[in-house]
Amino acid sequence: MDARIIELETRQAFQDDTLQALNDVVVEQGRVIERLQLQVAELIKRYEEMVGQYGSEGEEAPPPHY
Repeated sequence: MDARIIELETRQAFQDDTLQALNDVVVEQGRVIERLQLQVAELIKRYEEMVGQYGSEGEEAPPPHY
């Protein structure tokens, strides 16, 4: 009986370590996702500013000889 309890306690300790490691990975991935979302938002903002400066994609400037 004691051996079984020790085995269960050992398994629980390993599971606790595994859960903590997985939680650390999830937290880090959340940080990475948040950083990427901010970068994408900044790129969208820059793109919209460039489109505003140079006109929309559908409008082409007339050729220089006109």
